[in-house]
Amino acid sequence: MEENVFVVYDRNVEDLALTLAPGRPAYPITADEDHKTIDSVMDICRWLLSQGADRNALVYAVGGGVTTDLVGFAASIYKRGVRYVNYPTTLLCQVDAGLGGKTGCNLDSYKNMIGVIAFPEQTRILPQALRTLPERELRSGAAEMLKSFIIEDLGGYYEKAVALLSAPEMDFDALGELVLAASEVKRRVVEKDPYEKNIRRYLNLGHTYAHAIEWYQHTHPTACPMTHGEAVSVGMVCAARLSEALGVCEKGLAAKIEADLKACRLPVELPCPESELEAALWKDKKAESGKIHFVLIEKIGKVTIKDLDDLHQYSE
Repeated sequence: MEENVFVVYDRNVEDLALTLAPGRPAYPITADEDHKTIDSVMDICRWLLSQGADRNALVYAVGGGVTTDLVGFAASIYKRGVRYVNYPTTLLCQVDAGLGGKTGCNLDSYKNMIGVIAFPEQTRILPQALRTLPERELRSGAAEMLKSFIIEDLGGYYEKAVALLSAPEMDFDALGELVLAASEVKRRVVEKDPYEKNIRRYLNLGHTYAHAIEWYQHTHPTACPMTHGEAVSVGMVCAARLSEALGVCEKGLAAKIEADLKACRLPVELPCPESELEAALWKDKKAESGKIHFVLIEKIGKVTIKDLDDLHQYSE
């Protein structure tokens, strides 16, 4: 192991984190959306400075997507950039957030408005961590895994994932195989378009509505809370319904995806009238020049992007 290693970890996985680099400086963070702020990024940078981290430092990010986003961003700007390695401990992070180099934090109530693309040296999957996850967190990550297979399904993994996730008990060995397959989908997409100029936008499937839902929940404290993955599940159903309304896919696809997600014990309905999400939909990163780069579904395993200037005329 290199000498110049610094560990930043979600305090919920402290026992695991401290085994990855014994004796190295370690800094716990509170990894939730309320703490996914520029202040948290600056706190990480201040800690690195206090520990004497130099330009040769290697920072381990141990935790879920909030952790890897914050630590990756801090590493990318500390002393104009130091190396970092992701150790994703959640299913969502293993199949999505911990891959691809997107880093950042929220701005007020809006998701991931500040950040850069800065690739980790490595992402090291910890399959044993999945066995310790609460059921809801596991299913939240499963939504992102299903998203990957809706985008690309070369091995029939979508139906395999639905069957696994709708079973009475989780087969973690089978889940591990699906995690690797889903991470390969993202790797292939990112390799072709690392800076999101074209097909990397496919990975935003479900996220236009998901980010708006998260904004709504942050600004309406009495709203029934959803995790990120749960919001993505709802967003994919919205995308499927919109795809049907635009004639991009055959009738019945939205009903199938909705039924599959329900079988996987994921939510499928918006937590509020769609009109209440309007402000957030148009502040999303995917909105440019009065249009939203919206990811639509042609069929399981194939998506496309259409620039839309009005979502409501199709969804009402």
